[in-house]
Amino acid sequence: MQIQLNGEARDVAADTIQALVLECGLDPRKVAVERNLEIVPRSLHPTTALAEGDRIELVQFVGGG
Repeated sequence: MQIQLNGEARDVAADTIQALVLECGLDPRKVAVERNLEIVPRSLHPTTALAEGDRIELVQFVGGG
């Protein structure tokens, strides 16, 4: 399916937010997700389905010193 991921068109195999995060190789514990301009709580990532044309923003938290 095709979605907009961080502003770019992308074909993905994932069917949920959690599957998308994993498909992108990110740590699910360190990612914030916005779907169609709404924040998706981490507890809903496994059950929130993706749909054709969704606009997803993924933000990864990075620590450092």
